[in-house]
Amino acid sequence: MNIEKIFSIENIEKLADVMEEKNLEEITMECDEEFRLTLKAKRPCPPPMGFAPAYDPMPATMNAAAKGAAPTVEAQTAKNGNVVKSPIVGTFYAAPSPDKAPFVTVGQQVKKGDVLMIIESMKLMNEIQSEFDGKVAEILVKNGDAVEFDQPLMIIE
Repeated sequence: MNIEKIFSIENIEKLADVMEEKNLEEITMECDEEFRLTLKAKRPCPPPMGFAPAYDPMPATMNAAAKGAAPTVEAQTAKNGNVVKSPIVGTFYAAPSPDKAPFVTVGQQVKKGDVLMIIESMKLMNEIQSEFDGKVAEILVKNGDAVEFDQPLMIIE
C-alpha cells in the first residue's frame, strides 16, 4: 500500500472539497493503525440570536399619530434627565440576588460609578454603573425583563 499516494495533497484537497460540498464538520481517513488523517472544518460561529421583536398589530404604514403614540422615551427625558441605556442584550436584574435589596430605587441619589443593575448575558453577570450623578427618576423595565442593546432602562435627573 502506497501511503504517500493515498495521503497526497491532491487527495487531501479532494476531501476538503467534499467536506465543503456536503457541509461536513469532520472527516477521517484511516489506512491502518499507524496512518490516520482527520480533517476538521473551520467555520465561523453563528451570530448570537436576539430576541424577537414585539408584535405590533398596527401596520407599519400607519403613522405615529394614527397609533396614538406618545413621544419617545428620549424625547420625554431630554428635558427631564439622563437616560441609562443597555450596553448589551440580556436579562435585567435590579438586585445582586433574589433575596437581596435592589441596587437602586426610584428617588435614590446615585453618583457616577455606582452600580445600578446587572444585565446577564451569555451566563455572565455584568454590573452596569451609573455614568451620571443625580436622582433615579424612573426605572423603565422590570426585574427579569429581556433587554435589547441601547434600550432605555432608567432615567437619572
